[in-house]
Amino acid sequence: MEFCSMNNSVTFTLCACMAFTSVARGQVEPDVFVLDNGMKFILLPRSEEPNNVAAGWVAKVGSVNERPGITGMSHFFEHLMFKGTTTVGTSDADQDAMYTEREREIRNTMLNIIWTDQYDKFKRGEIDDPWDAKNDTPELASLRRALQETMEEHRSVIVKDELASLYQSEGAVGLNAFTSEDVTFYINQLPATKLELWCWLESDRLSNSVFREFFSERDVVHEERRMRTESSPTGEFQEQFNSMFWQASPYSWPVIGWPSDLNSYTLEEARRYFDIYYQPSNLVGVLVGDFELEPTKKLIYEYFGTLEPGTTPPPPVPTIEPSQKAPQRMVAEVDSQSEIEIRYHGVPAGHADGYVLDVVAAILNGKTGRLYKNMVEGAEIATNASFQVDQKKYGGAVSFVGYVKGDAVPEDLEFAWYAQVERLQNSLVTERELQKVKNNVIADQYRALQSNFFLMIQLGYMEALGDWEYINYSGDRLLGVTAEDIQRVANLYLGVNNSSVAIYNRMEGATPVDEELASFSPEEQAMIKQAMKDLKTLSPEELFEARQTMGVQIGQVPPQMKPMFEYLLQKLDDRIAEISSDSSDMETPEEVLQEEVVEEGVQQGEGVDEGGDGSEQGFLELNPQQLATANEFLVNFEGKNLSDLHQINAALQGAMTTVPEDERIILEYVLQKLNVYIAELENN
Repeated sequence: MEFCSMNNSVTFTLCACMAFTSVARGQVEPDVFVLDNGMKFILLPRSEEPNNVAAGWVAKVGSVNERPGITGMSHFFEHLMFKGTTTVGTSDADQDAMYTEREREIRNTMLNIIWTDQYDKFKRGEIDDPWDAKNDTPELASLRRALQETMEEHRSVIVKDELASLYQSEGAVGLNAFTSEDVTFYINQLPATKLELWCWLESDRLSNSVFREFFSERDVVHEERRMRTESSPTGEFQEQFNSMFWQASPYSWPVIGWPSDLNSYTLEEARRYFDIYYQPSNLVGVLVGDFELEPTKKLIYEYFGTLEPGTTPPPPVPTIEPSQKAPQRMVAEVDSQSEIEIRYHGVPAGHADGYVLDVVAAILNGKTGRLYKNMVEGAEIATNASFQVDQKKYGGAVSFVGYVKGDAVPEDLEFAWYAQVERLQNSLVTERELQKVKNNVIADQYRALQSNFFLMIQLGYMEALGDWEYINYSGDRLLGVTAEDIQRVANLYLGVNNSSVAIYNRMEGATPVDEELASFSPEEQAMIKQAMKDLKTLSPEELFEARQTMGVQIGQVPPQMKPMFEYLLQKLDDRIAEISSDSSDMETPEEVLQEEVVEEGVQQGEGVDEGGDGSEQGFLELNPQQLATANEFLVNFEGKNLSDLHQINAALQGAMTTVPEDERIILEYVLQKLNVYIAELENN
């Protein structure tokens, strides 16, 4: 494909379409197999990122599998699975188990009192909240103190964050997890030479988890809920709107759960839930990257093959959302910029009309899309407007979301949206517009397949929803969408009787709009403001660590979240520059590395930066923020042997083409320093 030119966007798009179309016809060909215990694995060796492997496993369970009384349990497990096992996370497994059992007994006694006596008082109007400690009886207050004291004692045998430390010490980055309505996904990226470590730690998590800090972690989730939902200007209203939208489906409750359900979790219920939904037959492991297939399969059989098969299969989700018969409307006053959401029932993942709705979204979205041209650029009534497609395992939705600008009101955006709907329903999209958006959609999908990480996520997520081979056939399905298809689905799904409208009016006396944040949603603004507060409390070392972590994660951020992520990254850089100028005599991570190198016999002046600003002859010049990021990379090279350093060098070289262009200079500088360090060690 030598005729591809990055200077010619048309040619590049054609090349991307051709490349992805060939991929969509079967060139993504992983090795797929199932262990005797039922656990499925999808392995895709590829050498585009040398010595890098994106590794993960997905449990086919989310909030849709819960019931009233245990809402949020799937998300809670996302937290628990990082707390360790009988071998990881504790200095004394027997004492650890003893404390957990004592905590369970105390908490169950408390629950029996709350669910009976306290709930009865609540129903009679004698207390306003049966869970609030201010309403405790003397017996309940005594139990609460005993639980707190036991949890404090328990910490004496807990090794905090040992799982993460084990991974990080071996060069892994991006250890994380996420929960949706349909899946819980545990992810990581690590050197190919550390795959056995991954197999051991992850199989250990699945066979020997002890749900350590079960009751204290519940408080952590409460705090997460407070920050993400209750502190957001629209958070609790959006929960109400979502419950209004889903009449019967279990998608009606929030992924994080209702507060009273979070309080009601028992260890017995958690163990039952784990045995059902974390059994091997409900799990899918995914590896994408630079590894040899057969040795890796041998490791998988050796470690994951020992997991015990389940005895109780996951129950079905039988409830089908009934069709909506009339429009619904919710109006709320909020302490934020006014906005509107108009949501319609759509289709589940895998439905033929899902591809058409994706193309509709491409027509409407982006700076060349109809919504931006009409509402943001044309009428100037919105700071942002978009059409979102949400295809879940058992149902789906599509939404128009807009944020008002200036003196406009949400109803202005509502009427402008209905005009766009009528245009889709009554007029065929032109062939030129249709082809343009198809090219962009296919090019975006092709680019997503260039990253080990995103490919791993797609394979796992789509397999959990039904079929990983979506990656192979989705391109052809998208290319097959016609103008008549678009008109048909616009009439079928975007009707008034299928709509639910949420109006968020800015309340009188609301906090003045921060123009710098005006383009972000109220939820994003709340997250940004909280992050800005947190930045002021971090030490220089913590800031450097946060910058390194975010630098790695930026390539993993979903497109819709990237603007917020980049904004926070810039603010973090600004904060680092601020403290650097105030603490010019502070020893940087790079200086620590240089001291180590000197101790091993490397003489100052032989390729070592004496000035500390990257300005010595032959080295790239970095600004303070860039240098801070580079320094945090450099300090991680301490104590590595030559073999590890060569592998790190190869991985960084492979990553050069995947990092954002404005960050490439940092990686080039790190590679320069690393090459000097390797050369000096080899000479000695």
